[in-house]
Amino acid sequence: MQERLQKILSGAGVCSRRAAEKLMESGAVTVNGVTAKPGDRADAQVDDICVNGKRIGGHEELHTIMLYKPAGVVTTMSDEKNRRTVAQLVQRCPVRVLPVGRLDQYSEGLLLLTNDGALLDALTHPRYHVDKTYEVTVRGQEQNLPRLSEPMDIDGYRIRPAQVRVTARQPDGTFVLHMTIHEGRNRQIRKMCAQCGFKVLRLCRIAVGKLRLDRSLRPGQWRELSGGEMAVLRRDTLQK
Repeated sequence: MQERLQKILSGAGVCSRRAAEKLMESGAVTVNGVTAKPGDRADAQVDDICVNGKRIGGHEELHTIMLYKPAGVVTTMSDEKNRRTVAQLVQRCPVRVLPVGRLDQYSEGLLLLTNDGALLDALTHPRYHVDKTYEVTVRGQEQNLPRLSEPMDIDGYRIRPAQVRVTARQPDGTFVLHMTIHEGRNRQIRKMCAQCGFKVLRLCRIAVGKLRLDRSLRPGQWRELSGGEMAVLRRDTLQK
């Protein structure tokens, strides 16, 4: 059955549909030896579909996993600087999965990886506004905490006010916060905190939408999502 190449590539776990369009625009995708363009259709079971000269298969069984990303690991599948990557942590996954969004190198916590192209698109596309919640340990002046909940400009972009709750005040003058943000700007929480005079000591993502980090996982460990957890994700995204 013929389908759009974007759907075939995402279904095979190569990339998201939006990324597939960019691959085709760059000339990296061929069908039966002919360079493909966005909107082209093919049959994954019949046609010879290649990305950068490497043949891809048809639809795979879909897998989505929850990884507790440790601090110090980069959210990429390979790294020119030979830093430790999330790909190295999920080598035992039965299929090739891609990270859903990013956590910066020095942050830790919940990172989803999937070969479900539709889910990957939905969780990263701005139209779905999937909230993300972080546990953040900061040092700074307590009177500045309310500023974190106010609108502010980050990299020239006006972000929506974050939801901020103080969960602990430590004897050493640090605070533990739960911060829920509605966008996914690069290093957004670190930049918000810096703008309000706070130094981030630890940043851990604890939830994506209503899906929470499994606290039984240790940094570097992962597991498949349950059917119930997948239903939660789909309610947050695909059914909107």
